[in-house]
Amino acid sequence: METDTLPESAPEDEDANIYGEDGAVRTSYLARVGAAIADRDVLFLRAHVGKLHQSELGHVLEALQPDQRRALVELLGDEFDFAALTEVDEAVRLEIVDAMPNRQIAEGVQELDSDDAVYILEDLEQEDRDEILAQLPFTERVRLRRSLGYPEETAGRRMQTEFVAVPPFWTVGQTIDYMRDNDDLPESFSQIFVIDPMFRLLGAIDLDRILRTRRDVKIDEITHETRHAIPATMDQEEAAQIFEQYDLLSAAVVDENDRLVGVLTIENIVDVIQEEAEEDILRLGGVGDEELSDSVLSTSRSRTPWLVINLFTAFLSASVIGLFDGTIQQMVALAVLMPIVASMGGNAGTQTMTVTVRALATRDMDIYNAGRIIRREASVGLINGVIFAIMIGVIAGLWFANVHIGGIIAAAMIINMLAAALGGILIPLLLHRFGADPAIASAVFVTTVTDVVGFSSFLGLATWWFGFK
Repeated sequence: METDTLPESAPEDEDANIYGEDGAVRTSYLARVGAAIADRDVLFLRAHVGKLHQSELGHVLEALQPDQRRALVELLGDEFDFAALTEVDEAVRLEIVDAMPNRQIAEGVQELDSDDAVYILEDLEQEDRDEILAQLPFTERVRLRRSLGYPEETAGRRMQTEFVAVPPFWTVGQTIDYMRDNDDLPESFSQIFVIDPMFRLLGAIDLDRILRTRRDVKIDEITHETRHAIPATMDQEEAAQIFEQYDLLSAAVVDENDRLVGVLTIENIVDVIQEEAEEDILRLGGVGDEELSDSVLSTSRSRTPWLVINLFTAFLSASVIGLFDGTIQQMVALAVLMPIVASMGGNAGTQTMTVTVRALATRDMDIYNAGRIIRREASVGLINGVIFAIMIGVIAGLWFANVHIGGIIAAAMIINMLAAALGGILIPLLLHRFGADPAIASAVFVTTVTDVVGFSSFLGLATWWFGFK
């Protein structure tokens, strides 16, 4: 039977399996690593930690205590893979990097692809960043400064500046010989780009086309036009949508003069898609870009603003209830039942809002289909309202032996479910129209609409029907 115990003499291939059945790093492995750190057992750490894949090393770093992380990096020395820093939360990355001298960081980023180097450098203080860049070779320093000069979350920040570019008058044979003899090529690539003397992009060639073509054929004879060149200032989410739409493996990145400055790969885009999805989910919950490794104070600060707004909107809902205090005092059943209407509306509104925000993020909703989708959501809200109105109306009527109560809550349910559907789609659309992020702001306003409409419709109908003053 497999055990989670790692014996002293465990073979290297067993040590390589650092994960347990739950997908987390095994506690026994962490214990061995922790003991080796405490004993400063450099040989063990370099053999069983330094050889890990960058993503595995990142998971180990996140699982260790802060003092153990810093000690591990120190003991690994030159064996520490800086690429692992791209696999950890920002707070963990900054904690590790802040403990390193800038000289060590400069040596580490030289071994990385340019996109990974930018990912590490962009979070540093400007003074530290300049000091690190000053220690890099001139060509690499220029490339990294150019990438860092683009706004955050743009294609220019995500691109790799390592690529293969050749003139159109070369032959296939010259191109192949160039790739064989050049030691500065990227580790992996799927396209060769064709440029003019001013470095303007003329087209691209897939590697498989190169391999199937005779050596004496000119490059310009097999070059295809690059239809999906991505501007360096384009938002990374838009770039990801282009990759998804056209099933790209890589795409050229060009500056404002159509000069080739880098390349985006599917590896970069997978990271972008994951980050944007996580960001949308967090924003829907009103927690911004919070990470699990954030401190208590920073987490509290990120959550407070929208909770404050929610507090004021809650007072608005409470004021609606206050308008009908006389009605509630004379019929306790209303106080028992009114949260049901608001709660059902809130859930229905959240469903519609989530679908709408996602459709806006993926650009599946536009001016041409917005009207049809609004009508669809209104119809869904009305149908669901009728279904649940019948259910809650019957239950409430039997519960309080009052058919009028059942009819009132049924009518209020239909009204609020319709309002929830319309609020869930119209509020994100309006926020998007005026430049606000619907993922962040929609939830508070949709909840307010369903609370206010739910309470006012139920209590208002009861006041009108029973004639309470």
